[in-house]
Amino acid sequence: MRCRMNENSGSEYLLSWKLSEVTDGGGIGSVEESKDARFAAGDFVTSFYWPWQTKAILDGKQLEKIDPQLVDGHLSHFLGAAGLTGLTSLLGIREKGHVSPGANQTMVVSGAAGACGSLAGQIGSLEGCSRVVGICGTDEKCSILVSEMGFDAAINYKKEDVAQRLHELCPAGVDVYFDNVGGDISDTVISQMNPNSHIILCGQISQYNKDVPYPPPLPPAIEEIRKVRNITRERFLVLNYVEKFAASTMQLCQWIKEGKLKAKETVVKGLENIGAAFQSMMSGGNIGKQIVLVSE
Repeated sequence: MRCRMNENSGSEYLLSWKLSEVTDGGGIGSVEESKDARFAAGDFVTSFYWPWQTKAILDGKQLEKIDPQLVDGHLSHFLGAAGLTGLTSLLGIREKGHVSPGANQTMVVSGAAGACGSLAGQIGSLEGCSRVVGICGTDEKCSILVSEMGFDAAINYKKEDVAQRLHELCPAGVDVYFDNVGGDISDTVISQMNPNSHIILCGQISQYNKDVPYPPPLPPAIEEIRKVRNITRERFLVLNYVEKFAASTMQLCQWIKEGKLKAKETVVKGLENIGAAFQSMMSGGNIGKQIVLVSE
């Protein structure tokens, strides 16, 4: 969503926000009245382009009906763990992570207490990683990752020496890196990655205020390490895997119901607070998915 504030979002599937038009993003609502035969009053629907307003008239073509029973009535999970966020984490790991059960692989996740990161670490374990280490920005987040989310360890990059802590926590090196941040943290992780390892390029939040292409080029010394060690770093777009959404969503919902995948949310109430919630999320104020509850 930060990319949509730029004149060019840098992506074919993301439309830039326009001045003087209503802002939009992922949202869920209930149908009050419908002229589309696929939807009836009372249905719950979701859209990637949900306007930031309390009521709206929307084209049925951009809506998808959702079943509350899949998430035991916790509808907001369809914006997070059972929605595009969860799909990004699961399909990113399956398509780009090359995780093999029993291969004794170590995964590192940056932005680990965010929406994707907090899911990615858990999914890495579920898919077969033997060790998962998260990197985040507060002691509280580190504690939650280890005590609630199943991470083996967590590093507070604002307080600790990330390179030294990675050496200590990943003595056999890093095999899979789920990258949400880019920049100095990612350069440090890549320096400790093993030959033939894999970077899952989910996001580069540290770079979004800079006028650079996506994905941003690595510094020459780090790019040389990547090439010499044959580390894969390919752009990942979850919308390229739409044919796998249905089965993947069912897998995510099953894990949530079984308690194997824990979905953290930071909830703010009131449409009037949506701008502040967005700013807070961009500066690390959230743990898990940032949700704005417009009406109950």
